[in-house]
Amino acid sequence: MQRWGKPGAGFAAPSTPDGVLRACRAAGLALALMAGGGGMVEGALAQGLPGMAAGKTPVEVNADQAIEWHQDVRAYVARGNASAKRGESTVYADVLTAYYREVPGKGNEVFQLVAEGSVRLVSPTQQVFGDRGVYDVDKQIAVVTGKALKLITTKDVVTARDSLEYYEARELTVARGDAVAVRGTDRMRADVLIGQLKKMPDGSTQMERIDGSGNVVVTTINDVAVSDKLIYSIADNVAVLIGNVKITRGDNQINGESAEMNMTTKVNRVIAGPNAGRVNGLLISGQKPEADGKAPPKPVDGKKP
Repeated sequence: MQRWGKPGAGFAAPSTPDGVLRACRAAGLALALMAGGGGMVEGALAQGLPGMAAGKTPVEVNADQAIEWHQDVRAYVARGNASAKRGESTVYADVLTAYYREVPGKGNEVFQLVAEGSVRLVSPTQQVFGDRGVYDVDKQIAVVTGKALKLITTKDVVTARDSLEYYEARELTVARGDAVAVRGTDRMRADVLIGQLKKMPDGSTQMERIDGSGNVVVTTINDVAVSDKLIYSIADNVAVLIGNVKITRGDNQINGESAEMNMTTKVNRVIAGPNAGRVNGLLISGQKPEADGKAPPKPVDGKKP
């Protein structure tokens, strides 16, 4: 094992040995892909950490203890309050490790990157928190796990019990296990939330659609809706609920096979399914939900409708 640095010391990538430079540069880029962004969860699950993309800007790696080269296991390690920074984006962890393989004619090639302990990914617009992060370079999959998984953006907060995941090649982000996305007074919860990303002409990535499955709950300032599945369109700001739908407003409840919730107009539309019978509901006197998309009639002669 070779070891560079001393407690509290850091290094800028251009001055490092070539092998360490390649590993740290790859670590800065790949670990940054564990973040996400957008829409109700668009800002929260999709964009990645801007500024960590490959380029001429150096990656600055710092560690309180040391930068190590473990030749026996073919790994580079930044140990002790380690960080990798490119531009305005930084990955923090107790330990950052890059595993490599030897490729004939090309030298060392990093295939897996691991961040362990107090993992935090920070950019000007978002932060990701977890206990452990792993990026598989070959599969282009990043997974962050831990006891208090959280992604915070300027508009959204996303939490999950099991993992926050990013599938680069498939352009998907996943919050798994009691996943919750919150924006303002609107809240989406499901066993799994999946965000479909879209590449924009300027090269940026935006969230296009969010799918939820298992124990779906959508909460707005007026309503609470439950269903088996969820499809949320970012552009339309409309959530489509599918399977065993129940929408509750105050003491009123309407049930159906599917429903549309317009998060902008706050109008809900419950639809009967071909095998589920008619839409049914419980309406309490003095309250009437606007589930059909039409405003309730005005009172006549001072009487309530």
